[in-house]
Amino acid sequence: MTGLTHAFEWTGTSADPNDEQFGHVVEQAALADADRYDAVIVGEPYDGAVIGRPGAREGPAAVRSALAGTKTHHLDAGPVGGVADLGDVDVPTGESVADVQDAIGETTAAVHDTDALPVFLGGDNSLTVPNVAPLLDESVGVVNFDAHFDCRAVDGQPSSGTPYRQLHEAGLDAYAVVGARHFENSTAYADYVRERGEVVTAEEVGDDPVEAVDTALDAMADVDSVYVSVDLDVLDAAAAPGVSAPTPGGLSTRELFRSLRLVASGARRATADAGGPRDRVAGFEVVECAPPLESGDRTAQAGARAVAHFLAAAAGGGR
Repeated sequence: MTGLTHAFEWTGTSADPNDEQFGHVVEQAALADADRYDAVIVGEPYDGAVIGRPGAREGPAAVRSALAGTKTHHLDAGPVGGVADLGDVDVPTGESVADVQDAIGETTAAVHDTDALPVFLGGDNSLTVPNVAPLLDESVGVVNFDAHFDCRAVDGQPSSGTPYRQLHEAGLDAYAVVGARHFENSTAYADYVRERGEVVTAEEVGDDPVEAVDTALDAMADVDSVYVSVDLDVLDAAAAPGVSAPTPGGLSTRELFRSLRLVASGARRATADAGGPRDRVAGFEVVECAPPLESGDRTAQAGARAVAHFLAAAAGGGR
């Protein structure tokens, strides 16, 4: 198993003692201590598989920095706490994409074995494979907030465009993509996804976020656990210019944040066949934040708040 290295010092940016920020409450921790926390952050600084413009290897540090200065209080759910940072995965150098996925997968499997909710910070979208693969021993579905389907066939080596083809071939039980955009995906890949899951367009989210998320959750009805992925290119280019493929027509940050709360709270409140409520949320990720590709930090700020909103709802907050 590849190691985890702490490379970020969590501190708040406000001197006001009433301004509790994530930088004040997130603790550095070792993997062996993860069970003490509700959620654990794991950075994955890798963009060796990106299609298009690289830069996402700098995403984990940028999202952490933005999150450190974000206040912990959600107006409905209250403050978020119980979060630790396990550090960055020691990504192998000079290895093929497939070997990197396998190596990172050993670490993510160990993180999934803890009682804490994993929050993975990428890195490019190829990392979804090692983040989800350890869950495939049981019935699992993915709700993917993404402009693209990322289901290309592997031709030689995997890429940031192949994760959902890889996961489907490995036994993924359910899939829904939320925020897909017209004129951003080919006919062949649209047909592939519609045969295996649910497609919710960016327009449908804009028209009615509640109905759009309910459609995605309906696709998860028969699985035991739900993993949630955010590729930041799901956002409109004006809101997230620092991604490999920014384009117009995407979600607003407000639409994304509300949709994430709906997914997290909806998965938590699912009812088991035996009749009792259960928590089906198995993990969360934010990928494709590429700080070198923009002037400023709009994309990292959006990614950080996506994490905050998801944690607030996953811990029991409202819709």
